[in-house]
Amino acid sequence: MKKVIIIAAATTALFTAGAASAESTVSYNIGVTTDYVWRGVTQTDENAAIQGGIDYTNGMFYAGTWASNVEFGGKADYELDLYAGVKPTAGNFTFDIGVLAYLYPQEDDLNFEEVKLGVSHPLGKGTIGAAAYLNTDDNFEDYFEVNAAYPLTDKVSVSGAFGDYGTYSTWNLGGAYALTSNLSVDLRYHDTDVDTRYSDERVVLSLKAAF
Repeated sequence: MKKVIIIAAATTALFTAGAASAESTVSYNIGVTTDYVWRGVTQTDENAAIQGGIDYTNGMFYAGTWASNVEFGGKADYELDLYAGVKPTAGNFTFDIGVLAYLYPQEDDLNFEEVKLGVSHPLGKGTIGAAAYLNTDDNFEDYFEVNAAYPLTDKVSVSGAFGDYGTYSTWNLGGAYALTSNLSVDLRYHDTDVDTRYSDERVVLSLKAAF
């Protein structure tokens, strides 16, 4: 698996060199949610979360960071994600090759990294896609997902995903409404095929601002 992350990093560097002359942009986002659910499992013990991130793009290259409070019953009370990659295109297909690091500065033994290999394709006005998240530690499972999104109007869109994490499967379905050009609200149903307090079905309401 170490070879996979080296290949992904090398590919990212190669495409980045080709994108160096493109116009760069920086965007920001901040939001609140009634429950931080990640791959079907609550990360905040079913409590609310405040989240935010910064993203940089230059041509097909992207990089960013994102943070949220978490609650696992240990020392960690926040998560910090770092990621970078490239999104080359071929015809109507957009590929996503990247590396992600999930960091818990107060509890380092929770840290892990993944390589993302994704692809998406237009579906009418919407998109359909699939992605593999390959864990760099052989002691953890890889995650595979198919997803789709479709705009119903200029302000309303629906989206959903089905994922497999090796030991369980998860799915979500929801809709988003654009309150303004920068502010949107999302109502989403999450569930898994594992019946525990942390992974049972739940409805999550989120409010997000992007600039």
